[in-house]
Amino acid sequence: QVQLVESGGGLVQTGGALRLSCVASGNIDGIDAMAWYRQAPGKQRELVANMIGNNIKYIDSVEGRFVISRDNAKNALYLQLNDLKPEDTGVYYCHTYPPFNSWGQGTQVTVSS
Repeated sequence: QVQLVESGGGLVQTGGALRLSCVASGNIDGIDAMAWYRQAPGKQRELVANMIGNNIKYIDSVEGRFVISRDNAKNALYLQLNDLKPEDTGVYYCHTYPPFNSWGQGTQVTVSS
């Protein structure tokens, strides 16, 4: 079982930036697929970006603004959020796909207009 802990959220103004971190309790070398999701108030959780092997995918609304990366030496997954918009507000979750299938507790990102 892999445990995930996110950090780095906060309150920023429109156009600001944040860097989210997700640290895994164990070694993530064997984890080939990881992702960031977010959930806005009153909405369903949605995929923001994922890394499956060397393949990276972003949803259209964050393409060119967000950057997902990982550091296996630190057992960490990151999400750099740039040029933030109010619609980016939500709780951001780190996720490892099956067979590990773990979720973090989330970190709140709030973007004020």
